[in-house]
Amino acid sequence: MTAPEGRGIGTDNAFRILHVSTGNVCRSPITERLTRHALCDRLGDPMGGGLIVESAGTWGHEGAPMEANAEIVLADFGADASGFVGRELLDEHVIRADLVLTATRDHRAQVISMGHSAGLRTFTLKEFTRLVRAIDPATLPDPRDDGMVERARALVRAAAALRGWLLAPSADADEVNDPYGAPITFFRSVGDEINQALDPVVTALTGVPTRH
Repeated sequence: MTAPEGRGIGTDNAFRILHVSTGNVCRSPITERLTRHALCDRLGDPMGGGLIVESAGTWGHEGAPMEANAEIVLADFGADASGFVGRELLDEHVIRADLVLTATRDHRAQVISMGHSAGLRTFTLKEFTRLVRAIDPATLPDPRDDGMVERARALVRAAAALRGWLLAPSADADEVNDPYGAPITFFRSVGDEINQALDPVVTALTGVPTRH
């Protein structure tokens, strides 16, 4: 899919979520595909109601498949791992993203250092989860009236406004550790960690809770 031209929030009728890790073969592919799976589960729509989910790596293995253990983790959740191709993070990815969610604070710093006014729309995944939990859903636009994209944009603005007030409880609280080269048990623990962090985020984006 060719991305429309734009620069961050409010540039077209879609909302682009970009997941960033190092190699784009473990954490960010897992996060990308779990996000898509969760959106489809809640909305019954593989396109996520106008939410486009992608990923890239700061040292991305361009053209590489995701790690086999990452595919196993996605299969555990019933998520689709097919057709994935690794990408190196480029300026255009950051320019077009409305929300950038990174695995670690170092990744966040690297994205912000690329410029493109990325600071207000770039968070670590767990940081964004913490901020989202503090936002009253009633203060966000109703997706049935205003659409999913408007709700998502409002969520990012609200999270950015809270960032200086709601700090991490510890230095490592906002990090997702790299499972590259680790056994499947560690991959699965990272997958569980990512899935738990994504759940309140996808609920806040869509206004639809997890279906049990």
